[in-house]
Amino acid sequence: MVNLPAQISRLLILRRFDALKCLRFTFSNQLVDVVLKDLKLHPVSALHFFNLACKQNHFRPHFKSYVKIIHILSNARMFDEARSYLRGLVEITEGNRLPVSLVFDELVTVYREFKFCGTVFDMVLKAYVEKRLCEECLSWSCSRCVYCAIVVDAYCKDGRVAQAVEFVEGLERMGLELNVVGFNSLINGYVENGDMEGVEKVLGLMSQRGTLKNVVTFTLLIKGYCKTGEIDQAYRVFRRMKEEKGDILVLDDKVYGVLIAGLCRAGRTDDAVRIRNEMLSLGLRMNLFIYNSLINGYCKLGQLREAEQVIMSMVEGNLKPDGYSYNTLLDGYCKRGLIDDALKLCHKMTEDGVYPSNITYNTLLKGLCQYGDVDDALRLWQLMLKRGFVPDEVGFSTLLHGLFRRGESDRALMLWRHVLAKGYTTSTILLNTMLDGLCKMGKMIEAEQILAKMKELGCSADEVTNRTLIDGHCRVGDVQRAFEIKDSMDLEGVPASIEMYNSLISGLFRAEKSNKIPDMLSEVHAKGLSPNIITYGALISGWLKEGNSKKAFDAYFEMREKGIAPNVYVCSTIIGGLNKLGQNDDANMLLQKMVDLDVIPNLKPFYNCFNFNAIQKETEKIANSLDESTQRYIIPNNILYNVVIAGLCKCGKIGDARKIIRDLSQRGFNPDEFTYSALIHSASISGAVDEAFLLRDEMLEKGLSPNIVTYNALIDGLCKSGNLDRALRLLNKLHSKGLVPNIITYNTLIHGCCKSGRTSEALKLMGRMTKEGVAPSVKTYSAFLSSFSQQGNVEEYMKLCDVMHKAGFQNEFTRYCRPFEAEAVGV
Repeated sequence: MVNLPAQISRLLILRRFDALKCLRFTFSNQLVDVVLKDLKLHPVSALHFFNLACKQNHFRPHFKSYVKIIHILSNARMFDEARSYLRGLVEITEGNRLPVSLVFDELVTVYREFKFCGTVFDMVLKAYVEKRLCEECLSWSCSRCVYCAIVVDAYCKDGRVAQAVEFVEGLERMGLELNVVGFNSLINGYVENGDMEGVEKVLGLMSQRGTLKNVVTFTLLIKGYCKTGEIDQAYRVFRRMKEEKGDILVLDDKVYGVLIAGLCRAGRTDDAVRIRNEMLSLGLRMNLFIYNSLINGYCKLGQLREAEQVIMSMVEGNLKPDGYSYNTLLDGYCKRGLIDDALKLCHKMTEDGVYPSNITYNTLLKGLCQYGDVDDALRLWQLMLKRGFVPDEVGFSTLLHGLFRRGESDRALMLWRHVLAKGYTTSTILLNTMLDGLCKMGKMIEAEQILAKMKELGCSADEVTNRTLIDGHCRVGDVQRAFEIKDSMDLEGVPASIEMYNSLISGLFRAEKSNKIPDMLSEVHAKGLSPNIITYGALISGWLKEGNSKKAFDAYFEMREKGIAPNVYVCSTIIGGLNKLGQNDDANMLLQKMVDLDVIPNLKPFYNCFNFNAIQKETEKIANSLDESTQRYIIPNNILYNVVIAGLCKCGKIGDARKIIRDLSQRGFNPDEFTYSALIHSASISGAVDEAFLLRDEMLEKGLSPNIVTYNALIDGLCKSGNLDRALRLLNKLHSKGLVPNIITYNTLIHGCCKSGRTSEALKLMGRMTKEGVAPSVKTYSAFLSSFSQQGNVEEYMKLCDVMHKAGFQNEFTRYCRPFEAEAVGV
């Protein structure tokens, strides 16, 4: 037997309207209602069918059908059509003398059934106000407060909390009151917007009305504070619930789940586990939401093994992981380049009956484009299409970005034609992705052509579009065109951003128009924008390229005064600039400091890719990663190679460092003074002094000149290995090598002499350094104080303390002198 409503719906969805006319059927209220339910997600088809029903000679849809079509059209944002039928609904209500309450009952019923947005309630209220039926409209729920709460909830879920408040105020003017369910809906609306001040106002209103808070109210409070990052405040609300619990406040798994989710998002998984254990001790059971929160928390911290264990425990607890569970772990794998693990997990989730979604495929595409092979990403793309998936904006954008990243603009343009064919002609996101790729490749003509075409198709440019074009023109040196776009933005009232000015500053330096930089900076401050690390990086780089190290360091110190820490790019720019200006020693000293990860926080994730505390065997793989990273950080290869080599040396992995050097040398890497200094320093502190000197000789054979940093490492190694005399002889040879001993040289030798009981020689060294204009530091004095303390020479100890006071080391006295002073007097 043919299912008539299903047949009608299928023809309408396929837009086969002529074929529909060939069907012989009679319109009825039941038929119209069933078809509209089938077409609730196909507004154009639903509208066509309803229009057809309204044109019948002996049939008119009843008010319930009107309610359904109004819901469908308003959800599709077809507001003109929705208002037209809404006027028809009001006329039916008046003509048939139907109670307004009957209409609103049906509105709420369909709202619950369709699970659409609450826009329709606002439209209906306005329609009845126009007909001066407002009082009846508001009083329909006098004995049914739950419907009032549903309307409030509908507004809030639609993101229109202000309209929900207006509705509540309208109820109050009619002498009606909202119940706790309605107030909770209002609180949830504010929570979703992150507006805790609004939440406090609702709580105050509840208090005035004498409405008691229930477990949902407290749960929403915890959720709100977690969302705004006020975890401690959320925990205080949780503790208060525990103290006040009774018949009204019964802590359930939802309360615990919200707090656990907040802790996981804040990276506090240890606290989340503690709360989880407390929940289990009360006899409550884990639910899917809590499991997924823990998976998300562990993945955010990179603790993927722990996340895997959570999924295993779900299975053991007879709870099936869902798409969110798998997609979260999948994302964790992809973000850390574990593409093979991600693909295996995708296969496993399919075996477990959880089928990949667009989110799954988009995550895999991003991982493959970033860490794998774009060709693999394209094969996955074809598999998606074969399985019937319709790519979304995220998928197209990810693949476009991957193709441009590999420099394949022709394939990106082919994909772009598919984007337009799929109907994404007004997608600003995809337009910006395309422009970004073309601009970074310097293809400005193609970028301008695509923008012009997209504008013809009705796509609107936004701030990101203009900023991308400005950056592209600045990259190719066309500053004039960049400023033309900026001027048009100013005329249109488009707000400027610091990112736009960063591009313009870089462009002015490229165009050798640095005289306009002060005007740019003045404009930045006039518009209330704050220069960021990129701004200062552009200034430092530009001034150094022009040979103006004073202005470069002025920018650097201004940056530091504002509390902005230098990143890899800034440090490498200064090092490269100093080298070009012939200030090699200063450059090497700064590069040495780069090894300290605290100086460059954003290099930590890069270092984490290499387990320096484990034996590295896959040096070829590391070399490949290094090559990729130099492009990602946009810094010279040698600088990043040296930072990693120094990191290995710092961890005592000199053998692994040398293996990497060999692999990198085949790619054109030439070890320089810093490379050898790092190796020599590592060999020296490990006691392999002979190897350190062999490395020094290797340097000389390659025509490299060891600097004072290199010889300081050798002297340190000699002192620590007990070869103090050899260290002193090396000191005496420094002048003949054209090197001047610095404070580190003398402190190393003085410390070695004092430790060996040769205090008199140490004093001679201090006299020598003073004559050479090298002022003793607090470490110099501390070496002597330690020696005098061990000898029990209180008199010399006290004399030296006085010298420290006179030299201005009062602040360091407590740190260095007090412990020795106590030891010297026998305390």
